[in-house]
Amino acid sequence: MNKFFATIFLIFSVFFVLPISIEAKTASIKPEVKKIKILIVPGHDDEVWGAQYGNFKEADMNLRVALELQKNLKKDKRFEVFITRSNGDYNKTFSDYLSKKDEINLFKETLKKQTAIKVEEGDFVKKEGVPHVAVNQDTSIKLYGINKWANENDIDAVIHIHFNDYPRKNKWTIGKYKGFVVYVPEIQLLNAKESIRLGEKIFSELKKKYSLSTFPEEKGGLVLDQKLIALGANGSLDQETKSVLVEYGYIYEKKFRNTKTRRQAYVDMATLTASGIKSYFFTK
Repeated sequence: MNKFFATIFLIFSVFFVLPISIEAKTASIKPEVKKIKILIVPGHDDEVWGAQYGNFKEADMNLRVALELQKNLKKDKRFEVFITRSNGDYNKTFSDYLSKKDEINLFKETLKKQTAIKVEEGDFVKKEGVPHVAVNQDTSIKLYGINKWANENDIDAVIHIHFNDYPRKNKWTIGKYKGFVVYVPEIQLLNAKESIRLGEKIFSELKKKYSLSTFPEEKGGLVLDQKLIALGANGSLDQETKSVLVEYGYIYEKKFRNTKTRRQAYVDMATLTASGIKSYFFTK
């Protein structure tokens, strides 16, 4: 009789206890949460360094803010953070990728032709917007290459970091305009809708501490643009890839001319930008 009950107990253990144990174990395993991919692009490089005031080069200032932003976002494990350069030159991933100039140029020219057809058929309306300094062919290839890389690597948001300038007599002259501006894609571009929302969040944070640009064509501080490659000109960024370009101020402003206030500005600007990014992704 004891053997009979022992056999019955064993059968019940196999069919009931074991599945319950497996189910309990499975329930305890948390599904992997997909990280939000952020690409930080400190504008320019050692070859084309952008604006300059005195001995201060924009490329170096862009990099300092970018590194602060990278440091801030990497503390939040919900983000996976990429940066195009962490010194004067591009990081190996990007220098290798950007060396494929023929592929990138084909990508660029194909998109430009598609846009031209849309314009001709009335499906896309060209708008002038704020005038910008025209980039050379090499810089154009780099910017289109970064967009192509972002598309292929499922980047959620691209943050371009810059400091502004306006034509002056020489690099030691202080210009008449000041203040920050956030550029976002014009509404006809593929990635416009959510990029504008992200830009609004970053803008709202920066406005807490910094004044808006006094340049008349940047009035309002949040500007739509369809020509900046960084924002996805000619549909070069996928619909899901948000992109924002921040001009954190005019390079000759007083706070940038003093070592102490300049360094603090880098930290503060990066902190506020990170707050805007987090507000977009995590605040309903």
